[in-house]
Amino acid sequence: MDLKLNRPICFFDLETTGVDISKDRIVEIAVLKVFPSGNQESHRWLVNPEQPIPAQASAVHGITDDMVADAPTFNSLSGEISRLIADSDLAGYNSNRFDIPLLAEEMLRADCDFDMSNRLAIDVQNIFHKKEQRTLSAAYQFYCQQTLENAHTAEADTAATYEILKAQLDRYDDLENDVTFLSDFTTRQKFADFAGFLGYDKQQRICFNFGKHKGKLVTQVLDSEPGYFSWLLNADFPLYTKKVLTAIKLSALNTNPNTLL
Repeated sequence: MDLKLNRPICFFDLETTGVDISKDRIVEIAVLKVFPSGNQESHRWLVNPEQPIPAQASAVHGITDDMVADAPTFNSLSGEISRLIADSDLAGYNSNRFDIPLLAEEMLRADCDFDMSNRLAIDVQNIFHKKEQRTLSAAYQFYCQQTLENAHTAEADTAATYEILKAQLDRYDDLENDVTFLSDFTTRQKFADFAGFLGYDKQQRICFNFGKHKGKLVTQVLDSEPGYFSWLLNADFPLYTKKVLTAIKLSALNTNPNTLL
């Protein structure tokens, strides 16, 4: 079953130096862009992470320091990648919890804005886990009756993820062939940031989801404890979390221009 699309959707996968969203870097990125017409275009880049690739990471994806020594940095690729995905929704395997947050960090680190407010995200792993509880290789075998060759290469994983989603739509009658439905279905819990530090209350107001102010409205805390905002910006939080907090702070200042930072 082909996807019903109103706009392009980019399936993508990252291979990285590790799994720390704030500190680790991309060493390979593959993007499969699928258009409403059914046409596809595929892109792949090796990326110089500007830091050593740990041996345990190389053991997983096979990419070494020598392989990326002459590759472009993410900073030099960020504009091209941003333009490629600008008009698209995003999809991947474990992408809601890892690939999208890490991509956002790399984009912001390169001074290239990244915003999910105008796009949807489908995490194919969440469909699989809700239905079958398996890994990507097992999912490919289960849904597509094929062995995933070159697993843990971004290009192979990206193509497999796209094929799995189409097979899932064929298998499950209750899955609607609609990007909005699939995005909602694959969202485990809604957060205001990617890392889960900022959540929502029942009125859909943004609250802190950690620490001494857990459960409290961000606007109230920043108003009553101005120093907390400065601490957050200087602490080791993801750049996207800081971006959301800064937007909330600026919105409050615009509402009350007499308030000072």
